Amino acid sequence: MAIYIEMPKLSDTMTEGTLLKWRKNEGDKVETGDVLAEVETDKATMEMEAFDDGILHRHLVSAGGKVAVGAKIGLLLQKGEAPPADGAAIPDSPKSASAKADTISEAPATRASAQAASAPMASGPGGRVKASPLAKKIAAEKGVQLSALSGSGPGGRIVAKDVQTAQPGARSAAPVGIAPMPAGPDDLRLPLSGMRRVIAERLLVSKTTIPHFYLNIEVDAGPLMKFRAEANAASEAAGGAKLTVNDFVLKAVVAAAVKVPAVNASFAGDAIIQYRSVNLSVAVAVEDGLVTPVIRDAQDRTIREISEAVKDLATRARGKKLKPEEYAGGTLTVSNLGSYGIDSFSAIINPPQALIIAVGAIVKKPVVNAKNEIVVGQRLAIGLSADHRVVDGAVGAQYLGELRALLESPALMLL
Repeated sequence: MAIYIEMPKLSDTMTEGTLLKWRKNEGDKVETGDVLAEVETDKATMEMEAFDDGILHRHLVSAGGKVAVGAKIGLLLQKGEAPPADGAAIPDSPKSASAKADTISEAPATRASAQAASAPMASGPGGRVKASPLAKKIAAEKGVQLSALSGSGPGGRIVAKDVQTAQPGARSAAPVGIAPMPAGPDDLRLPLSGMRRVIAERLLVSKTTIPHFYLNIEVDAGPLMKFRAEANAASEAAGGAKLTVNDFVLKAVVAAAVKVPAVNASFAGDAIIQYRSVNLSVAVAVEDGLVTPVIRDAQDRTIREISEAVKDLATRARGKKLKPEEYAGGTLTVSNLGSYGIDSFSAIINPPQALIIAVGAIVKKPVVNAKNEIVVGQRLAIGLSADHRVVDGAVGAQYLGELRALLESPALMLL
């Protein structure tokens, strides 16, 4: 039986992917589990596996093409089988349908190369979105991104009702009616990459649907810097790697969340979900934006283990080599701009989380000590942004109090 190969949904935010390279040529034999192609998502470059056996009859999309999730990219035939007539509907084989259904789960165990099932996208040749003129008109008026929708019309065509019932996440990042100043002859117009588009959409949703509030503290970083110097001297003597200030901050953020579990939570409409494990998302700047790989069960890890994990995740994030389960399922986030010379800032919540911690640089400044003397001190500014539906001001203040205590008495992190 002939089987169409579709663009898989390889991340929770993916609406389209770039087919970077075919790993199987037309006419090649394909077996279940073979790598068919390399696909670039908004977060990583990943291998796409086959769920069925057969002969790869045709590439429907050339290398380098952008394709909507669910669009057809190749045709698989059995030996001696004739290709179907153009436009003929081909059902999933039982094996393919079962494999796709298994990948719908968002559990951490999702395989990196799994070809996740999704509703059929209304895509024509080359990934072009098929929509009625009225649907396009309504989409433009409402700021809805057609490529994020599934069509209910003939052949998966998007019709007016599909746009009218679109969820907020399908809306465009740029509100209609607020046009930028037109580009001049010497200006550059840079098309949005998949990553940049997702960042724009998710942060717009965050700022317009989550009631943020902000708290800020200044921590005496002197004890932390002294403790770190002593720890690194001992580590170097033993042939170990150095620990960064950020390693200690991450450990303290996690330990404080264990003490104040109300911040390690999400809003679920009619309930608040409070998580047992602290799955720590760490913001990492990459070439085209930002990704937040996750250190799972961070409450069970030592400072050294957190340090090693974040270095590994950051390196692979910059190389677009993360697996889907490595950037999904975080319960709170840390964003550190201290190395960029930023003293303090307020961060936007990473939905659906309820808390993000913003960490600035350690700054030397005049401070008043316990003897009322003006001396040179080292201060670290930390900002908290919280979802007020989940976290109240007093809870946020309690959390920052625990965080301050850990950073100003860093030996407590070892207990």
